[in-house]
Amino acid sequence: MACIPTLNPPKTLGTITSSSSYSLQNSSSFSSPAKTHFKSTQISHKFPNFSIVMATKQQEHEPNLNVLTNSDRRDEVIIAAKRSISNCLSETNLHLNIPALKSKTRGKVRDIYDGGDYLVLVTTDRQSAFDRVLASIPFKGQVLNDTSLWWFNQTQHIAPNAIIAVPDQNVTIAKKCSVFPVEFVVRGYVTGSTDTSLWTVYKNGVRNYCGNILPEGMVKNERLPANIITPTTKAADHDVPISPDEIVQQGLMSQADYDEASSKALRLFEYGQRVASEHGVILVDTKYEFGKGPDGSVLLIDEVHTPDSSRYWLAHSYESRFQNGLEPENVDKEFLRLWFKNHCNPYEDEVLPDAPEDLVTELAWRYIFLFETITRSRFQIPETTEPIHDRITRNVSKALSLIQN
Repeated sequence: MACIPTLNPPKTLGTITSSSSYSLQNSSSFSSPAKTHFKSTQISHKFPNFSIVMATKQQEHEPNLNVLTNSDRRDEVIIAAKRSISNCLSETNLHLNIPALKSKTRGKVRDIYDGGDYLVLVTTDRQSAFDRVLASIPFKGQVLNDTSLWWFNQTQHIAPNAIIAVPDQNVTIAKKCSVFPVEFVVRGYVTGSTDTSLWTVYKNGVRNYCGNILPEGMVKNERLPANIITPTTKAADHDVPISPDEIVQQGLMSQADYDEASSKALRLFEYGQRVASEHGVILVDTKYEFGKGPDGSVLLIDEVHTPDSSRYWLAHSYESRFQNGLEPENVDKEFLRLWFKNHCNPYEDEVLPDAPEDLVTELAWRYIFLFETITRSRFQIPETTEPIHDRITRNVSKALSLIQN
């Protein structure tokens, strides 16, 4: 199997602190690390205009509900999102136009292309929940790609990664490795609305979940005594909770690999919670995926601390709302999950209702709000003059020709 490990980012980027981020400035931006086995050190000399640049615009306020629901920046993003609904990146077929790409695998959100020694991962605007696609969200793919790149860079001291290049706002090119068929879901709170969420199983009486003994008397949205890992198998249609002992017994991972990956997962989560807290939000839970590189090292893959893979709440109001039995102010896709649960059976209904436009654009804004809050940089709303698929095809073709030369 293949995965998306990442190498150290380009040395030319310097050290990125919590008050800055790197993002793609335009559709032709390209970066390649100094340490690869594919001559990527020469790419910047051949095409000096391909670079990732620093964005240093500071947030002028701590995040709060007023900023989230009523601000000039929100109005700007909502207007742009409405204009871009018809131009969402819902599907790609790069393999039909780029000879170097041998095949395509369609995930819930990402389209993954086999490029021989590389994988080309395109983050689309598809929105998934309940193990199916619910809608397409303007700018979502770019937000997720930018967010993951920022966190990959921030977490290298905990878990190595091996990104080879970022030729487009929606694309990451990576070297192949072996993927562990386990997702490491790390939780800090008892919450959630899906069938496998901790609150759902807890209220149904489960007190031993994935090898974790849960205390009696907890209520929804309460913080756990300590962060826990609740692994799931990576099934095609529905992830299945599993205990660490079962993972090893079923041969999904060796004990040594599981111990290393679970240790990295907890450290990543603790670090993510600390960074989030410094920026006024709570990292509630998330999921990590790991793979093994050719040298046997355990590598962090896929995405990191994105609003797709994580749950975030606003910190300033959490305690008072919790004490009064109110739901936390969330900055993720939970409100869209709840809308579908209230209007259909998202697990069983063959056809789902269309998500209302105001919910689609609101989610686009919340993803951007979270990116700008965490990274303290301004999200670059993409130009709409060129179709997204054409732009991606052009940029990926150019990047692959550079890497392979």
